[in-house]
This record gives sequence, C-alpha cells and structure tokens, in this order.
Amino acid sequence: MGPLSVNGIISENTNLFLAFIIGIGFGFVLEQSGFSSSRKLAGVFYGYDTVVLKVFFTAAITGMLGLLFFSLFGWVDLNLIYVNPTYLTSAIVGGIIMGAGFIMGGYCPGTSFCGASIGKIDALVFIGGLFIGVFIFGIGYNLWSGMYIAKFLGSPKISETLGLTDGIFALILIIVALAMFWVAEWAEKKFPREAY
Repeated sequence: MGPLSVNGIISENTNLFLAFIIGIGFGFVLEQSGFSSSRKLAGVFYGYDTVVLKVFFTAAITGMLGLLFFSLFGWVDLNLIYVNPTYLTSAIVGGIIMGAGFIMGGYCPGTSFCGASIGKIDALVFIGGLFIGVFIFGIGYNLWSGMYIAKFLGSPKISETLGLTDGIFALILIIVALAMFWVAEWAEKKFPREAY
C-alpha cells in the first residue's frame, strides 16, 4: 500500500481505505485465532500456551522473507523501508512497563482492542489503563524527556549492526525461530494447563 500510494498508483484516500479493510481483516483473524483471550495471551509467559509466540514469530519471518525476495526481484528498495529510530533507554524502560502490563492484564495494546471488540470487560479496562498511561506520559513529558531520548542509536538494522548481509541474518533468524518452536513445544508439554 505505502509504495503504491507514494508512487501515485493509488490515491492517499484509497490507501487509507485499504489500510482500514486490512485492519478489520487482521482483527477478525486475531479474534478467530483466540487472541482476544487474556488467558491464551498470558499463557506465553507461563509456558502452557505458546501459540501467540509462534504466530507472531511466523509473521515476522514471513514478512522478512517477503521483503528480501521482493528486493531480489527489484520490486522493493530496502533502503526506502522506514526503520524506527532507536532510543535504547526508553525502549528498555517501555519494554519492562509493557511486559509487566502484559503479564498482569493478559493483553498487549493490539489484542486489547481485539478483546474489546467482542465485549470483553477486562479488555476495556486494559484500554482504559492504556489511555491513562498515554495521558500521564503526555502531561509529565518534561519530567522524563531526558530518559525518553537517552542513548539515541539512530535507525540501525540488526544485520548491519552485526556486520551480516540481510540474507545471512535471515537464515540465522529462521534457525533461531525453529529452535524457539521446539522450545515452545517442550514448554507446553512441561507446563500443561487444563482447557480454558
């Protein structure tokens, strides 16, 4: 969508409409896969259900390989792909806060909206907490802006940081994913839980 819009093949309004349709489809698939269940999501941290981990890891690998092959065919210029800037301190602090919230509430920001869309009260409470957190961050920005922008690393790619080509990094990541899938299967057998 993005490149089609930037190159004038589709209009900006069509781009937004397609994003809306894809978002609805993505939410539907998440809900049908059980990702609106806080127990299923929390199961990743307790080891009894690693479906979420497997699905998101598979999606990342698929997206990575898609971009690599599109690049090889000349359909995508990887140099034009936006990479979020890295602020190491705030990434670590934010990761800890979000991880703690994920463990306690059983939702990440995206899946909380998925749960809320089918009327789950705990998901609505989680979304309320999300907005309160955003409000507190905005109001108190001057208090922690130094921490927020600390340790700026630019927009590095992991492959470049490690001195690897994108293809070699992709191969290593696929091997890591396969190992992770094996560990996930082992964890589910080691920490079984009754159906929920």
